Parts: sequence; structure tokens; C-alpha cells
Amino acid sequence: SLIGRLMFELPEEMGLIAVAVRQTQGKGRGGNVWLSPVGCALSTLHISIPLHSNLGQRIPFIQHLVSLAVVEAVRSIPGYEDIELRVKWPNDIYYSDLMKLGGVLVNSTLIETTFHILIGFGFNVNNSNPTICINDLIAKFNREEGTELKPLSADCLIARTVTVLERLIEVFQEKGPNGVLPQYYKYWVHSGKQVRLCSEDGPVAWIVGIDDYGYLQVHQEGKGVESVHPDGNSFDMLRNLIVPK
Repeated sequence: SLIGRLMFELPEEMGLIAVAVRQTQGKGRGGNVWLSPVGCALSTLHISIPLHSNLGQRIPFIQHLVSLAVVEAVRSIPGYEDIELRVKWPNDIYYSDLMKLGGVLVNSTLIETTFHILIGFGFNVNNSNPTICINDLIAKFNREEGTELKPLSADCLIARTVTVLERLIEVFQEKGPNGVLPQYYKYWVHSGKQVRLCSEDGPVAWIVGIDDYGYLQVHQEGKGVESVHPDGNSFDMLRNLIVPK
């Protein structure tokens, strides 16, 4: 990709972002294809993170910070606080716990003592197909609450997302996971949810939170709390399972 080649040729302190109007070869986790109709906010962002920093030691957290930044980009606008936009571990943006409307993909390359991170994020802003979009949620909220919130534009939300992400990274670098987790939990879909491990009749566990490295923590009766890694597991909300991929 162009941005992948460019990122090593720019001055260290300069950030880089690519914004796509249409995307033809979107990628998701595990080789999935991400469809990108017009009306989607699509961006690839390059950031540098020192290895010997709070975030450099916990790189898996970046996808959570980006998901949170997208949700915050909308819900931090006065009047838009109750739009039901949420984060789903490890890297999705959801309408309540019902429907996916965006996702995040992170690639990191360690060069000497610096992580070069490419963050791809996409979310539906004003395209009602194939799923649902942010402006549908705003219109629904207006109908139900009698408000007159304006629809939002993809450009505005990309800009706000990047601004919020910069702030979240600063807080994380200063305070570690505890600086951002209260906000993350406020918006995530999993609080107190029950899941089955491994299969539909596998053992029951409760989602507790995420650990210091960004992995999901589940509590299984009689076994205490265990961490589940995203790379080996896919979180299937439709069946409420944590299944090995």
C-alpha cells in the first residue's frame, strides 16, 4: 500500500493519514474482506510509539484505543452523548450489542526501538446498507427523543477520531491502562455478559474486563479469572461464544 511505503520516508514527528472515498480491497481480521460502500468513513493512520513506553509494552491495546476513539468522536459531541454507539472487544464498533457498523485493524512493525503502527479504521456514517450507519442512529434518536440532532459527515468524524485518539494515547502513556479503561468500560457491550468457552455446550464463564495487556478476562466458576487472547479466538456475539479460530 502507498501509506505502508511512505511511512518510513517521512520525518519522525510527522503523522500521516490516508482517507479513502471508496475502498476496493478492504481487509478485516483473519483474512475477512471489509466491504466499503460510499458513505463509509475510511482511513489509514500512521503513528510511532516508543517500545519503552506504556503503550509500546502493550501494543494490543492500540486497537481498543482506536475503537474507543471512534465511539468518543460521536458521543463527546454535546447532545450526542446517548447515541447507542459502543465498542466490542477486540476491534469492532457496534450499534448497542446488535449490529456491527465499523472495525479497526492494526499492523505494527518494530524498527530498532520504535513501533511503526498502521491503523486502518472504517465505520458506516451515512450508508444505510449493508448494515446500519451512524446517521441512521441519530435519526432514530431524533424520532424517539424529539431532538433535532444534525447528521454527521465522514470527514468530521475522521478528524474527531484522530484528535480523540491522540488524547487517549497521551493519557495511556502517562497513566497506563487505568487511565483509559473506565471510559472503555463505559462504552463496551460486554459488562457482566455470560459466554461459553470453546463450543456451544462448553463451560460457562462471565466476562470480567480486559487485563493489563488488552486481553479479555473471563471468570469461570471454580477456576478463577483467565485471559483470552484475540489472535487465537474469535468473539462470536451472535452465539455468545468464545471460540478458538
